[in-house]
Amino acid sequence: MTETSALSAAPSVASRDAVLKFFFGPMDCGKSTLALQMNYNHARQGRRGLVLTKHDRSGGPQVTSRIGLGLEAIEVVDGLDLVALIKAHDAIDYLICDEACFYEVAQIEQLADLVDGHGVDVYAFGLASDFRSVMFPAAQRLFELADEVCRLQVEVLCWCGRPGLLNGRVVGGELMRTGEQVVIGDTDASPVRYQVLCRRHHRAGTLGH
Repeated sequence: MTETSALSAAPSVASRDAVLKFFFGPMDCGKSTLALQMNYNHARQGRRGLVLTKHDRSGGPQVTSRIGLGLEAIEVVDGLDLVALIKAHDAIDYLICDEACFYEVAQIEQLADLVDGHGVDVYAFGLASDFRSVMFPAAQRLFELADEVCRLQVEVLCWCGRPGLLNGRVVGGELMRTGEQVVIGDTDASPVRYQVLCRRHHRAGTLGH
């Protein structure tokens, strides 16, 4: 990754169109692992890219996977203009956007602008819905705009053995139904943890043992 000047030119008629892809699934399905692998594969072929994230569980500007992989990244703060960000770098071919569900809706629009107007491939990764099973606004916009939407197929199980589809927020052993949409958990400094549940047990609020 280089950090100098000029945005890639829009693709010529003969070039393939750039793409906006959204990969989604519950916790533990391998979203960040796939993001890191995709970045490796593209960089290995000589493509220039940037890795972006927001609210990574590590607390720092990096993409981390629960299986222990990690990579430094650019933190997408509120108000950051992603088109201007790319203009500040040299000939970017692709973006890896982890935790894209937490971006602002305007930033999702900017990702689409980079694809359509500048030929930058965008690969976004994130949750579809929050702890209440309500869709994140940025995820909803990605569903509406993406060229491809892919549910990750790595099997995640509820405690009962059924497929885990939803992320429950747990505080003090109780499943929360109200609160801020975004609260970082699963860290030593937070009393909040998240648990993947099937629809039945998410609705019932049953956490198992």
